[in-house]
Amino acid sequence: MGERDGRNRVTSTTLWQGNWRTRARILSGLVLFAYVFFHFINIGLGIFSLETMEAFQTVRQSIHRSFLGSSILYSALVIHAGLALWRLARRRTLRMPAWEALQILLGLIIPLFLTAHILHTRIAHEIYGLNDTMGYLVGLIWNSQSGWNQAFLLLFTWTHGCMGLHFWLRGHAWWRSALPLLVSLASLIPAWALAGFMVQGRAQYALMGTPEVFPLLTERYNWMTPEAFTRLIALTGQLVGGFIGLVALALLAHLTRRYLMQRGAVPIRFISGPEIRGQRGMTLLEMSRVAGVPHMALCGGRGRCTTCRVIVEQGAEDMPPASPQETASLAAVNAPPNARLACQLRPENPATVLQVFRTDGRRARAHQSLGREQRLAILFLDMRGFTARTTGQLPYDVVFLLNRFFDAIVPSITGAGGTVDKYLGDGLLAVFEQDTEMASAQAALDAAAGIGAALETFNQTLKAEGGAPVAIGMGLHLGTLVMGEIGAADNAPRTIIGDTVNATSRLEGKTKELGVEALISEHLLKAAGHNTNPLVFTALELRGVAHVIPALPVKQAAKLPSILGTNSTNASS
Repeated sequence: MGERDGRNRVTSTTLWQGNWRTRARILSGLVLFAYVFFHFINIGLGIFSLETMEAFQTVRQSIHRSFLGSSILYSALVIHAGLALWRLARRRTLRMPAWEALQILLGLIIPLFLTAHILHTRIAHEIYGLNDTMGYLVGLIWNSQSGWNQAFLLLFTWTHGCMGLHFWLRGHAWWRSALPLLVSLASLIPAWALAGFMVQGRAQYALMGTPEVFPLLTERYNWMTPEAFTRLIALTGQLVGGFIGLVALALLAHLTRRYLMQRGAVPIRFISGPEIRGQRGMTLLEMSRVAGVPHMALCGGRGRCTTCRVIVEQGAEDMPPASPQETASLAAVNAPPNARLACQLRPENPATVLQVFRTDGRRARAHQSLGREQRLAILFLDMRGFTARTTGQLPYDVVFLLNRFFDAIVPSITGAGGTVDKYLGDGLLAVFEQDTEMASAQAALDAAAGIGAALETFNQTLKAEGGAPVAIGMGLHLGTLVMGEIGAADNAPRTIIGDTVNATSRLEGKTKELGVEALISEHLLKAAGHNTNPLVFTALELRGVAHVIPALPVKQAAKLPSILGTNSTNASS
């Protein structure tokens, strides 16, 4: 239960981490992205026929033009745009990564094109009774500046939405593994929409240019009068001007805040770095950016990761208290009491800080070097009595024996889809990176059974050579691991750490006491989909592990498939 609660907590904090404004921006963005996605799919159906295109439009409009659908859609639009302007006004600096600047710029450009689209479709439909079907729209704007504007709107909107989605989810392993497919899909969607627009745009424009057909089309679409078009064009200009005014007010508020804050600079000294002076009200991350100090912040300074965290060496008692969201984020990574998030901390007094993750002149670390959490199965293995067995032997003979032993058992690990994370003298730690917990757990069980069978064959060879057989102990467990490159920046191998590793190591240690080849946690067996009710488990209190772990003792790992196949045989027998 404890591990399940921890997993849910991690999922919640990573997906919805941040204050209410951050969550509102995410939720409103998802609503808008869903609308845009289905709108583009609708346009692309023009490749097949106008009837298909308009049939899908009818279904789509029955949802988003209903009272509930309209309320959700336009509330999301106002909230998303309003929070963006609010964030712009509240910024202490306009220094930011290039990707963040591009996303903001696209967000400010979109309303300039979107206003005309809304007025000439939904508003024209509500006020003038226009039948704004796809045939009317694509034929009207084809081969015109409006057509180009809407094509740009399509590309700008899609790019802005995909960037937001990526920087929200890029910390998740499933997103990174699916990224090649998602990038392909993200490229195809706008191409699909533009293709549909081109096919039907040409066709409908040609019909509208036919004298015999045009009167019929004007009746079908309830074509607006020139006066109505003129009023909509004038209203479009007014609304665009109003939005530009709001952007100007946001920039003015930003500049005013910067001017007022210049009178109260706060000195901040970075350990092994420069001393800077930042304006009161700025976050520490903003102070770093203004001063040109490289400061890592993978989420863009939105409080949705902890890569910008610092250790306040001096002046921690004078810092403003952390918000509940910041406290929860730091607790999730077991940060010390004087750790803070630079994107949330607004220093009001001098301080000395240490950046936890630095970006200096050395080779930049890969993203995985920062560590990522993943729930996987792992296997600890140790050769029993190794010291006594090798006492008095030549070092070369010891190395030869170990290599023969590993040559015999490691193929069972790699063949099951696992990898050896590290060799530990006469033992090893293996991890099973699979797409799902079930696949990872089953891979670990397959590896354990394969190791048991390989060991029997290896011992027969040793017996034929007159040598003593080898005994092993294995611990298998599944839980949350932290995977990352640990070590100096120029020499940091990837490894795994966490409470699950410690628990698995303790399980392996208990195999010697119980006289079995393997101890498999109940949690791993359940994750693999096995019925554990008929099995006999041993409740183990392990040193350094907070809770009791029920584990299945297995005398001979080679018999594991038959034990789990019937779920009725006592594994200890």
